[in-house]
Amino acid sequence: MIFMNSLLLAEETAPLTTASNGQLVFAACLGIATIIVLISWTKIHPFLSLMLGSAVMALAAGVELGKTFTAFSTGLGSTISGVGVLIALGAIIGALLVSSGGADEIVDTFLDRTSIQRLPWIMALLAFIIGIPLFFEVGLVLLIPVIMLVSRRSKVPVILLGIPALAGLSALHGLVPPHPGPLIAIDALHANLGLTLGLGLLVALPTVVVSGPLAAKLMVRWVPIQAPMTFDSENHVPRDQRPSFASALSVILMPVVLMLSRTIVETLNVSENNIFRILFDFVGSPLVALLLTVLYAMIVLGLRVGKKLKEVSDIVGASFAPIASILLIVGAGGGFKETLVETGVAKVIGSWIEGASLSPLLAGWLVAVAIRLATGSATVSTITTAGIMAPVAAAGMSEPHIALLVLAIGAGSVFLSHVNDAGFWLVKEYFGMTIGQTFKTWSLMETILSVMGLACVMLLALVI
Repeated sequence: MIFMNSLLLAEETAPLTTASNGQLVFAACLGIATIIVLISWTKIHPFLSLMLGSAVMALAAGVELGKTFTAFSTGLGSTISGVGVLIALGAIIGALLVSSGGADEIVDTFLDRTSIQRLPWIMALLAFIIGIPLFFEVGLVLLIPVIMLVSRRSKVPVILLGIPALAGLSALHGLVPPHPGPLIAIDALHANLGLTLGLGLLVALPTVVVSGPLAAKLMVRWVPIQAPMTFDSENHVPRDQRPSFASALSVILMPVVLMLSRTIVETLNVSENNIFRILFDFVGSPLVALLLTVLYAMIVLGLRVGKKLKEVSDIVGASFAPIASILLIVGAGGGFKETLVETGVAKVIGSWIEGASLSPLLAGWLVAVAIRLATGSATVSTITTAGIMAPVAAAGMSEPHIALLVLAIGAGSVFLSHVNDAGFWLVKEYFGMTIGQTFKTWSLMETILSVMGLACVMLLALVI
């Protein structure tokens, strides 16, 4: 919620420049081009490239020299304080799963009971279940060890398993409450929560199938890479010394259950003063849910399997080193995004498309796409587009079509993730891919997911 609130505040902040619309768009394109050149051609670290790209864009947009890094610093700080903390907690859980043999147990259980051909579908299903209440970044961190280990043990290219998992997580992030984007759109457009949730799951299922397991079969021909060694262990824990499958799975599902419980209580409209509502609001928040899961994992995957408290503490400490670079890159991506927002680029693009004569569903999708491309944030895209489309929804749209408008906006908000999206860098670093490989897999998957989501929405609009 802290991260989401910071995004909302960013939207209300006056632009840092009074440049013309054309100059703003040119500055954004120049900034993105700078980042691509610095990373791809000069091989400068993405963290520094994102900083320099932000500075180039700010200066080209006419921002005062003294305020060049103002928005960048704000975005970096809000990203690290929000997403960064969740990534760190998720990394601890992942490290405990790997060191205890819990991830191995999950992997071996899947391999024992699942054919190689069905593994992509299993990954998509697992991600779909986990992704209902979890933020994309949290779900990814929890699933990464499993994806990598299954890939290495089955000798299957990591893209064939990773893309279905990413599709499951991303679809839920953009289309289904309780994710922040859909929830805010539901509130702004006064949509029915239950109806939107039901239709969102209906749209998400075929969308995940097409953009996940089916698309992965094509992508793996272009990027046939094996899983990096990051989450593999040289000395695998003997099966008789591992935690049980149920114990390991309980660690993964614990934050899911906690957050879903909070959502259920909120859906039942329990009074905010009710003790159960207060309790579930607390334990179901992402930060608290993951913190409780970390403590639970330290017991179940550490102390209970014979490790001493000092050993468990050492595992926790060691889990931060592999994600240090990832956190900085993700934070810098957030800084670049914030610079785009505070210079006013998002509003410019949104205004251009709003003036066109289009179907409300298609218009909502296009506005969300444009703001997504400009800011790199699905949440900012959804928030901004929902505000733009609110008068349209209030002008006589039926309840089912308002719910579909929420989904169209959500589908547009995940379109073509590129260098200004923190998720782009997160996936790139975790999977050990180049910029080009990330575009051929992750970015393409997001685009297919977005277009497929819109297609499903438009088809539903014909029958309801």
